[in-house]
Amino acid sequence: MTEATSATPAPDALAGVLADAPFVRLVATDDGDALAAAGLLARALRAAGTPFQARVDRDPVPADVDDGVAVTVGVDRGPHAVPGAGRPASTAAFAVARALGVEPDPVVALAGVVAAGSIPGADGSGDALDAAERAGRVERRPGVALPVSGGNADAPSRAEALAASMLAVTRYSGDPEAARDALAPIGLPADPDADDRRRFASLVAVDAVDGDAASERAASAVERALRPYATDGPFETVGGYADVLDALAREAPGTGIALALASDPDESLRAAALDAWSRHGLAAHRALDAATVGRYDGCVVARVDAAAVDAGPSILPTVARLVRDFRSPEPVAVAVDETAGRLAVAGTGGRRTAGDAAADPAGLGDACRTAAAEVGGDGWGTAARGGIAVDNSNGDELTAALAALREAI
Repeated sequence: MTEATSATPAPDALAGVLADAPFVRLVATDDGDALAAAGLLARALRAAGTPFQARVDRDPVPADVDDGVAVTVGVDRGPHAVPGAGRPASTAAFAVARALGVEPDPVVALAGVVAAGSIPGADGSGDALDAAERAGRVERRPGVALPVSGGNADAPSRAEALAASMLAVTRYSGDPEAARDALAPIGLPADPDADDRRRFASLVAVDAVDGDAASERAASAVERALRPYATDGPFETVGGYADVLDALAREAPGTGIALALASDPDESLRAAALDAWSRHGLAAHRALDAATVGRYDGCVVARVDAAAVDAGPSILPTVARLVRDFRSPEPVAVAVDETAGRLAVAGTGGRRTAGDAAADPAGLGDACRTAAAEVGGDGWGTAARGGIAVDNSNGDELTAALAALREAI
């Protein structure tokens, strides 16, 4: 099924539909931006007294709802959609919530913006940033965007968080011990000052672009991890919050929905979210580090073995994004796991960087559906990312699907 091409409803129009609905079913794509957007809409519906159900799906389809409304989030499909193309879905959801007469949580919206590959204040998120700054809920400062500061004994240490972070790829990503060794020379205290944070940021910035494997795009991609907005939300920074949401959307969607819905998450929910985030990030980096990477015309392919790093195919979209952002000289990256019979593809989009703006491979989700159909598999995705699953028992189906996908892109 292809994505609809109809224009996205104006916020007040969709808000009017939701205000009159006796029941709303929200179905979000499996990414941090859509998860944040679904959370904003769900909180607004709860405040308005409208019953709802929210879930995450890799390929949302607007299901029939008796006497209700189905809303797809993150994909332009169905009459009531909050797509993530053109601008983050979370910025549209923020506007819809306001049109419903609710003051949405701007920190959640900004986390969605960062998860979408943008920065707070850009791509239509100016209202959310203004609201957060007026309320004193965010403050930009030097440093690195992590979900924890490292000063809480019950949370991952700074080195563990740095190794798990999916906002950068460095020589110590996926390896907490190597991260500790890298941090030791700069001697960060438990409560770092501005100069300490600048030294920390410089370390990460240099390491993200260092080495023969780093792409030119890495210098722009790592910017999301630097000079973060500190926040009073459940995590230390907006960027760290975004990283957690993106991991949860794939690794633990139930926990992700619970987190997005909670205006004040309790410590058990926060701990569960951090645990899932850390496991996902470490596994994705380790899989990338062990991958065999090859460059083709228009794409880079990373062949990984998720089981070898005690992970499932949920890490593949993250690996594909990390390759695209930090390792690929091409606009499209594909992560392939032949053992699992899965692949994930990520392409650059107009929100990425000025250098990528002209390289906008549209329709990757449709390309995945077409390629999968040729081998009797399943394909899904949005304009800028997608996936394929096949029965690869003969060892040929995924190879054929990859060949068809490369031809399509």
